[in-house]
Amino acid sequence: MITVTEAIATPGALKRLADEDVSIWLDDLSRKRITSGSLADLVASGSVVGVTTNPSIFQAAIGSGEGYEEQLADLAVRGVTVDEAVRMMTTADVRDAADILRPVYDASGGRDGRVSIEVDPRLAHDTAATVAEAKQLAWLVDRPNVMIKIPATEAGLPAITEVIGLGISVNVTLIFSLDRYRAVMDAYLAGLEKARERGTDLSTIHSVASFFVSRVDTEIDKRLDATGTDEARALKGRAALANARLAYEAYAEVFASDRWLALAGDRANRQRPLWASTGVKDPAYKDTLYVDELVAPGTVNTMPEATLNAVADHGAITGDTVTGGYARARADLAAVERLGIDYDEVVRQLENEGVAKFEAAWQDLLDAVAKSLQSKGVDAR
Repeated sequence: MITVTEAIATPGALKRLADEDVSIWLDDLSRKRITSGSLADLVASGSVVGVTTNPSIFQAAIGSGEGYEEQLADLAVRGVTVDEAVRMMTTADVRDAADILRPVYDASGGRDGRVSIEVDPRLAHDTAATVAEAKQLAWLVDRPNVMIKIPATEAGLPAITEVIGLGISVNVTLIFSLDRYRAVMDAYLAGLEKARERGTDLSTIHSVASFFVSRVDTEIDKRLDATGTDEARALKGRAALANARLAYEAYAEVFASDRWLALAGDRANRQRPLWASTGVKDPAYKDTLYVDELVAPGTVNTMPEATLNAVADHGAITGDTVTGGYARARADLAAVERLGIDYDEVVRQLENEGVAKFEAAWQDLLDAVAKSLQSKGVDAR
């Protein structure tokens, strides 16, 4: 398999994605990736035009300790808390990545060249704390191309509105259901309306809505297997794509509404759908499934490196694979429901599990940093 770097000289699937108005963001960040020049190479190639992070990514990066020794030693001397140490390290990485991506941000008018950092996942069900954390992160990173990630929990929705209203760009994460996605778009429009009332230049505010893909198949496929019928097996690997395609249909409807057009007249930007969790979990599926089959204009696909390399090597980008599939998508989800699999229960479970996984990853990160600080003679709390 060729890598993205090796594919630079021979534009293929990645170039075709860009030609279809799909922005490729890398779902990974570490200090080693920054200092080695790996990220700069990906950006210079034109293949990657954004970066997303989450608690699991930082847990893997900082938990390894590689590249963080000097900063950890300085933080230990200062006697900082574990929480402060983690925030200083994560925001430093995001700030450096934002600087690398700044030329993309400038060239695209702020549409791309973005780096996302998530609020503390322990705050997912606390609106006021999420807003305060988002403001603090934006201040700490202090780069115009940062996006603050806020989960699409019930408590997250009013936080999205408030943070957008303050003129801070937001990446809404952990979206699994169509109803919740519509609520996210409503929260974004309400935030733009607040920002307009405050006299903010709406053209400076950008947002993406991260709609999770592969986890939907993982859960529904498990339930289809338990059903054990030929009809159930024939539906495997179809629910996640159906869900995402219907999300894009909802996006097209909302951003053609009179409410949106009034904001667009004031130079507001659409909140683009971002396909997240695009690494295939089932080895029986093609490793580029959630890229090849989710090509639509005005979208973002954030990929882990393995998926990015797979697309560069053998992705099959054949044009728009979303907008013509709405009827089939509705039929597929209806067929799943007829087999007794409750869509609402599945997406509710996935949201709860998503928050819990990020909380666990964050706690693992805190524990690793605490251990490092203690090894340097600091009683970290």
